[in-house]
Amino acid sequence: MKGLKTAASKRIGVGIVLVLWVLTVWLVYPLVKLDSFEMENAKEYLYRSAFGIAIMLIFFGKSVFDLLYLQGISKKVPIYHKIFLSFYCFALTAGIIYFAGKMVVLYLKSSNSGASF
Repeated sequence: MKGLKTAASKRIGVGIVLVLWVLTVWLVYPLVKLDSFEMENAKEYLYRSAFGIAIMLIFFGKSVFDLLYLQGISKKVPIYHKIFLSFYCFALTAGIIYFAGKMVVLYLKSSNSGASF
């Protein structure tokens, strides 16, 4: 019974992470396609993008904790687990930097045209 409970809780955890990733993609998707924006939608894009980046920062913190915590307590971790988490952290970092940079560039474009948030 204990094994079933653990397997079910793992499935629920994976499901929650997948739902959060789908939500994150939905939140930052307009930022990927956006070259310029209209001022009516500026705050919506700002809040959506900021919330999506915040979720990515939470995932990054969780991943770094998972990567370093097990080494700190000297628990044996498979090498593929460490490699996957390292690549995952680098990919998250690249995404966070890209989206934050895109927000700054869009803001600078809008401030040069005389509009502001």
